[in-house]
Amino acid sequence: MKICQSCGMPMNDEAMFGKNADGSKNEEYCLYCYPQGQFNKPDETFEEMVETCVPFMMKEGHTEAEARKYLTDNLKNLKRWQ
Repeated sequence: MKICQSCGMPMNDEAMFGKNADGSKNEEYCLYCYPQGQFNKPDETFEEMVETCVPFMMKEGHTEAEARKYLTDNLKNLKRWQ
């Protein structure tokens, strides 16, 4: 399974892939982070991405502290944040 190299979201099928400027699929980034050939929030910082993702992990049953620690530890390894 591929994960978005910006937010870490699992991309279970091609419908989750972002789009390049020419409309072709982008297998590195999800449709939320990379909808039309560029990042949805091009100036978003790493810290802002963590804050964006925390509520989604909490909806999956994680505590805020667990989500924040997981995201801080793992998102930094993704392509966008290198």
